[in-house]
Parts: sequence; structure tokens; C-alpha cells
Amino acid sequence: MEHRLVGPGPYRATKLWNETVELFRTRMPLRKHRCRFKSYDRCFTAAEAVDWLHELLRCSQNFGPEVTRKQTVQLLKKFLKNHVIEDIKGKWGQEDFEDNRHLYRFPPSSPLKPYPKKPAYQKDVIKFPEWNDPPQSTSQENIPVRPVVMNSEMWYKRHSIAIGEVPACRLVYRRQLTEANVEEIWKSMTLSYLQKVLGLDSLEEVLDIKLVNSKFIIHNVYSVSKQGVVILDDKSKELPHWVLSAMKCLANWPNCSDLKQPMYLGFEKDVFKTIADYYGHLKEPLLTFHLFDAFVSVLGLLQKEKMAIEAFQICCLLLPPENRRKLQLLMRMMARICLNKEMPSLCDGFGTRTLMVQTFSHCILCSKDEVDLDELLAVRLVTFLMDNYQEILKVPLALQTSIEERVAHLRRVQFQKSYPEVYQERFPTPESEALLFPEKPKPKPQLLMWALKNPFQPFQRTRSFRM
Repeated sequence: MEHRLVGPGPYRATKLWNETVELFRTRMPLRKHRCRFKSYDRCFTAAEAVDWLHELLRCSQNFGPEVTRKQTVQLLKKFLKNHVIEDIKGKWGQEDFEDNRHLYRFPPSSPLKPYPKKPAYQKDVIKFPEWNDPPQSTSQENIPVRPVVMNSEMWYKRHSIAIGEVPACRLVYRRQLTEANVEEIWKSMTLSYLQKVLGLDSLEEVLDIKLVNSKFIIHNVYSVSKQGVVILDDKSKELPHWVLSAMKCLANWPNCSDLKQPMYLGFEKDVFKTIADYYGHLKEPLLTFHLFDAFVSVLGLLQKEKMAIEAFQICCLLLPPENRRKLQLLMRMMARICLNKEMPSLCDGFGTRTLMVQTFSHCILCSKDEVDLDELLAVRLVTFLMDNYQEILKVPLALQTSIEERVAHLRRVQFQKSYPEVYQERFPTPESEALLFPEKPKPKPQLLMWALKNPFQPFQRTRSFRM
């Protein structure tokens, strides 16, 4: 059973759905079954379908070994709802699928998910702000002009301009590198970098660029603690104190100095349930609804771990600061719990790592609209995030340096255009340096031994001067 790797790009969740449906229809073993004294050809039991599909998903590069049997049953329920399969009597849609001996079969044709209609293709080249661009709220035609009284001299000047004797004047903008310019540079270069890492011609079908907030990017880069955790300006958006205390308790177990309540048998399970309930009732996942397609697209790069980490770093910079902070604290807690050998079992029947992934995957990544594979994709993402969270939630240094150098360069250009004389004094050109510091005459080279003719010619005795 081979599952083709679906790389990054638009509609990746739809492509994965169609790929899984086609594999399931063509590879699922079919045979004769008996039910209530009647034989049915080319069918399968619910348990057989769960066994086969679970193995397919676990071996797939798109989903991975973290997929559980329960999630496989949920996917088969969606198959039944979408008429990918039907029961032996032809019923589908409203029937509930369970892991049992009930018989199912494939309909003559299983509908595949249609892809949204693409607009006319235009290569998306992210535009950087230019100095010659006029401000957005200003136009040459709408400049307020004070009315003047026309006299003979004024009439002559305007007449001269009209007949070409005097060149017409035009408005020249003296551009300053404003805060809005800097924010636009951060946004443009960050998105351009993400587009390059994903290898896409356009980000249009992966995320809505208009919803990307440049202030979030800058805040996530510079407003951080020594540990790299985002610091919020608005303290009302912080985690509630009781949630933060509970997270610290489990992260530092068994040293829970932050909690004053007495401990009892099963105390850690109640604390964990408190944290899970808070994150489970968030109105929006931590990775936000509008970035769902962007993160799902990055999952296609997991075979190239370094590139995937780089892409996730950039995507996480686009998050609202409060979401990024909650994600950082949650991932640190999950990683510490998984590595803590003294932590008692928090749930019977589940390992600690599996419990962490299954509990928090939905509050980290999910789609606003119903996406049939969002649970499996969320598990895949959270598993990778747990293994690499320290790198992923870092600020990408190469991107930060590149943007800072770009901003510094534009400020020098602005200063040079506004004050050319001062700039020339402070930053001389090679020509002006040559005038100020004329080239000194070069000393003649010393005579070297190998420049002589026959330097090692043997000594010949000549006539002696003594007579």
C-alpha cells in the first residue's frame, strides 16, 4: 500500500482526501460474506475496513504512525456520509459507522471532492514600497490650491508655460521612511520569504494576504523574553492565572511550589483536565482559521525537515502575539510532561505522548469550514511541532537580518536624496576620496638578487694589484 506524498500548495487537504478515497476504492480487499442466511459478493465488514485503512494511514508519509484506530473510524464515518461507501442495503448519509461486523460495499462511483475554480493565473510578485510612489491618500489632481487673483504678470507666466517657454512644474514628494513603510517592508519580505520556501508561484490560494498583520510580525520578533516567549502589551489577553499555575504545576511535576492546594490521589489528572478544558473551549484554534491552509501546505515539506522548520517559523510569525504566546507555553508544557519519567499516567489506555497529541491537536489546528481530514492533519502537525518546537518557535535570524539590512539601506537612500551635500561629506565616494587623499608616489622596488645576471657565477681570480 503506497500513499503518494502530496507536497505543499493550494487545496492540499482536498488532494489528500481524493488520494485516500481512490486508494481505498482500488486496494481494499473485497470478498463474499454471509449475513442472516444470505450471501453478499464484493463487500467487507466495518472492522475489516478499519483494519485496512488504519494501516494505510499509519504507513502514509502524509499522516504518519500517530493515527489512532478511533480517528480511522471517524474518517470512515465521513466516507459513509459522503457516499464513498454504503451499507449492504444501499443506505448512506445518515447511517452511523461503528467498528463491528456490519457489512459495507462501494457504490458504482465514489464522488471526489471538486477543486475550487481558480481565477485567471497571475504570478504573484509581492511589491515592495518604492520611494517614488506617492502616498496612498494623496493624488496630483486632488491637492488643495488657494485661489489667486489673476494679473498681467501671472497671466504671462501661465501663458509662457503653455507655449513651452518655461518648463512646467510638478509636485515632488519628499518621502520619509515612516513607521507604515517599515511595517510594509516587514510584511512584504516575510511573505516573499515564505513563498520562496514553499516553492509556490503565488500565496493567493494558500492564505489571504490582506489578513496578514505586519504589526504582529514585528511584535513577535522584538517583544520577547530571554527565553524567547512573547511578551504581551495588553495584559487582558494573557492566560488566566489559574491556567498558568496549573501548567507550571505539571511542567515542573512533582515540584508544584506555585500551587497552595493540598495534593491527593489523582490530583495531577484533575489539573490536566483543567488545562485541557480551557484550551478545548477556545473560540479559535491557536494557529487561527485563516492560516489553516498555510500550515497544511507546509506539512507537505516534512520529508525535508530543515525546510519544513523554516516554513513553520515564518508561519508562526504571522500569528497574533497572544496566540503565539499561548502556543509557546503549551508546547513547553507538553514537551516537559512527555520527558518527565516521574509523571504518573494521566489517562488509562493512552501513553503520555499520544495523550498530549490527541488532547490538544484540535485546539492548535482546525478549519472553520468542515474539512474531512483536519483531525489527521492536526495530529501530524502537532507531532512534528512537539519534536521541533524549540526551533520552530524561534525567530528566523536570517529573515530578521535581511529585513533589518533592507530598512537600514532605505534609510540611507532617503537621507542621501534629502541631504546630498551632508551625505557626501559623511559618506565620500571613491572619486571624492581621491581628491582629498591624493595617491602617494610608490617607492622604487629594492634590487633583488635574482634580478642580477648570473648572480651565483663562480669567482674568477684576476691579476693581483700587488706587484
